[in-house]
Amino acid sequence: MTAKQVLNLIPSTIFRDLAIETKVDHQVKMLSGELIFKLILFSMLNSDKLSLRVMEKYLESAQFRSFTGYDITAGKYNSIRDRICSINAVYFESLFNQLFNSYSNHLHEGSAITKLDSTYVSIAAKLFDQGMVNGSADKRFVKYSIGLKGSLPHNVKVFLDKAYVSEDLALSEVINSDESLADRIVVFDRGLRSREAFDNFSSSSRLFVCRASNKTRIRLPRENVLTEKPTDATVTLHSDASGYLISKYEKKSAHRYRVIRGTIDATNEPICLISNIQHEDAYTIAKMYKQRWEIEVFFKFLKQHLNLNHLVSRTAHGLTVLIYMTLILAILIIVFKQLNKIGSYKIAKLQSELELEKDIIKAIVELCGGDPSRAPHLFNSA
Repeated sequence: MTAKQVLNLIPSTIFRDLAIETKVDHQVKMLSGELIFKLILFSMLNSDKLSLRVMEKYLESAQFRSFTGYDITAGKYNSIRDRICSINAVYFESLFNQLFNSYSNHLHEGSAITKLDSTYVSIAAKLFDQGMVNGSADKRFVKYSIGLKGSLPHNVKVFLDKAYVSEDLALSEVINSDESLADRIVVFDRGLRSREAFDNFSSSSRLFVCRASNKTRIRLPRENVLTEKPTDATVTLHSDASGYLISKYEKKSAHRYRVIRGTIDATNEPICLISNIQHEDAYTIAKMYKQRWEIEVFFKFLKQHLNLNHLVSRTAHGLTVLIYMTLILAILIIVFKQLNKIGSYKIAKLQSELELEKDIIKAIVELCGGDPSRAPHLFNSA
């Protein structure tokens, strides 16, 4: 599937419908929500380092006009900045959610496990008066907590308050606020370890697997039978017990949990997992936890290839808009990668850029009265 075909999976009416629903274009003459969406997307895809000046130049370019069908003569960077800082972020959140649902269905990942984790982006304190201060006073940090369902980003929250350095708060809020995670499996690392949070998940039918301290204690344990180790397992499990978790204050959890202990084969390192999933065998639960590594790879992709570390907007509102746009671009590249069986994110991004460039050139040639089919060697893929 070509990059253009992937983009064409976006319903043609989605921008108009959401503009009406969110009133994103109320009293706006030129920089509509759809135009800002396409400008940021086009600039992110074609520039190694996004900036307001880059978006200003792309807005004036023939390539962008061909890509969007818009005929805008100019738009200064400060107008683009002000529009990003004031535009209704719900418009981009709704676009993100609708595109996730559409592409997830296309990839048949509706029942996939969700992996959760957080990452930080730093910014100079003189440029940003919000965010977390951690250590050096001349730096502030923005925290992004993201869920990856199957291969696609599913949900995100932006945290600026220092209290959310704690994953017990940040990831708990992500999980509890997402109704689609009810009766679904969520996997996260040992940063979230609150017994109260685990009980809240269990009470609201959120299934989870996480890594825990090897010193985890349980009360009234009931030993479960370990199945034979699968040939593809990368851990050797030693025990699987169900019981009530005990906090350091000797407080007992409200629900019973599985505590699975074993050893990582490659390093001989002990590993302890906690889960409220009762219907799966221990090796299946360990395999679920192993999928958590996929979000580490995803964060590397966001930072290395989509420039998540580079913050264009200096306002909390603008940051929210841009993180949604970054994740929308990530969805498009991942879908292109999956459908074309491309091995790496880097090559998938590059190939999608080249294919869109080819389509833009063809469109310009046709607009000028030419015939691209007369030069098939330039436009047909090898």
